[in-house]
Amino acid sequence: RIATQGNVRTTVSANKSLSEAFNVALRSGSVMGFALVSLASLGMLLIYLFLLNIMPDELPTHVLMEVIAGFGLGGSSIALFARVGGGIFTKAADVGADLVGKVEAGIPEDDPRNPAVIADNVGDNVGDVAGMGADLFGSCAESTCAAMVISAVAFSGVVDALLYPIVISAMGIPVSLLTMLMIKVNTEDQVGPALKKMLIISSTLTALVMFGVTMMLVPESFQIAGATYSNIGVYFCFLTGLIAGLAVGLMTEYYTAHEYNPVREVAKSCETGSATNIIFGLALGYQSAVGPYLAIALAIYIPWMLAGMYGVAIASLGMLGTLVIALTIDAYGPVSDNAGGIAEMAGMEEHVRNRTDVLDAAGNTTAAIGKGFAIGAAILTSLALFAAFLTRADLLLKEQNPDFDLLGSISLLDPLVYTGLFIGAVLPAYFSAMTMKSVGSAAYKMIEEVRRQFRSIPGLMEGKAEADYEQCVAISTQAALKEMVAPGILIMGTPLVVGFLFDIQAVAGVLAGSLVAGGVIAISSSNSGGAWDNAKKYIEKGNLGGKGTDVHKAAVVGDTVGDPLKDTSGPSLNILIKLSAILALVFVPFFVQYGGLLVR
Repeated sequence: RIATQGNVRTTVSANKSLSEAFNVALRSGSVMGFALVSLASLGMLLIYLFLLNIMPDELPTHVLMEVIAGFGLGGSSIALFARVGGGIFTKAADVGADLVGKVEAGIPEDDPRNPAVIADNVGDNVGDVAGMGADLFGSCAESTCAAMVISAVAFSGVVDALLYPIVISAMGIPVSLLTMLMIKVNTEDQVGPALKKMLIISSTLTALVMFGVTMMLVPESFQIAGATYSNIGVYFCFLTGLIAGLAVGLMTEYYTAHEYNPVREVAKSCETGSATNIIFGLALGYQSAVGPYLAIALAIYIPWMLAGMYGVAIASLGMLGTLVIALTIDAYGPVSDNAGGIAEMAGMEEHVRNRTDVLDAAGNTTAAIGKGFAIGAAILTSLALFAAFLTRADLLLKEQNPDFDLLGSISLLDPLVYTGLFIGAVLPAYFSAMTMKSVGSAAYKMIEEVRRQFRSIPGLMEGKAEADYEQCVAISTQAALKEMVAPGILIMGTPLVVGFLFDIQAVAGVLAGSLVAGGVIAISSSNSGGAWDNAKKYIEKGNLGGKGTDVHKAAVVGDTVGDPLKDTSGPSLNILIKLSAILALVFVPFFVQYGGLLVR
């Protein structure tokens, strides 16, 4: 809601000065960041206190933490709707508006004569603000729940250490407030660097503050599964996750910002047509997954060595340590984008549109960084949930058979585990296909509707008649609601079916397979789409011939192909890998008691 109001206010502020417009857009985005982390932290703390008072005193702490994991499941369930449904909504409108308006009719982006322009602008708020917020709310809640489930095994009765995961999220709020007070923008050249500087400053401050917090709350030494770990080791787990998150964001910027070589290569490939543009864009996406995956691999290995599975869960919270700022600069992007659209539709003076374009150009890069950050956070969150799932399952199985070792029984030589890996690995590909086809079919209807209005409404192209915007909004809305059902069933049904028909080992294989394969597809899809978008904007700045040329048309086609990749199928995979893992964690007692119907 605030982002929607911020669109108009940013446009009006741009009429006064660039600095004022930047501040309004940034503060609009900050509402999402601060509210989200505050609600997640407060929600989990209140649930903990409430359950502590109503549950019997003799109930084990790990059962209490397992119940709290339902909070993460609830957040992820809504994120499924907001991220997948929102992604389908926004890209159906965007593809329809671009292909008919910019390519066929040759009218500018956000031109009020385009019937799909309102649906496109609504979609920016639905997909890029609400969708991203719901996605990262899920990551924040699920990472915290996973760490609390594992900490219940290590710190039963030590309240400070039990609540340490919630404190990690909460500490990001004052640190981010201090960071925002340190940033000032007066000129055009300062906009992009200011946003990146916010991420670096908040990471540095968080690293300093969390050292003291960790030393205070976590015992000097503790045991998990017979191994002894230290609080300084836990701090370095947090620090590893924090640095990995920053590294993923900066690497994403390198591959998606037109200031760097990769995007300029994609732009240059447009000189020989759409085909070479698409080839170069796909190659960039695949290549861009290597660096973030190596950073994430280190953020898994180092914490695992320092504090076992608990270390991995803390590393995932470390990556989310700067979540307030990451969400602020991400939500800033669509606010600035829509401010430019409003300036175009309202026919405001050229200097207003120029200022909103400056804000939007920086917003495109930060949006790409935000998507990379969200995917990296989803991968580590999923791994933390996977660790919590194994820890909880091992505890339950030991109650039945004290000599049973679950971790020792999960082997690649086990046919159930290996088969589960294959099923898990193919899930992201099938899920991506479903969401892309959903965008394609909705965009088809949108294109037909826009063409129909151009043909049948007299005076529309001359600006003498008004387009029927509501019809295009209705097409996107119906598509979003209808087309998200099948992907949702796939996500939620797979771990439950595997768990009840086979056993814990098979579920572990499915979760590991979908996590590893899903992360690669998500990063490559998101970065390919971001690169195509910024290659188009690089050409529109007057490079390689500028607007209206064949080079520009080839870039627009590439951008249109990339739209469902970067805003629907890529980021939506976050929900696939997280929701399936949190479902497995919540349902693990049922799997232990009733699962394995076909293998018992």
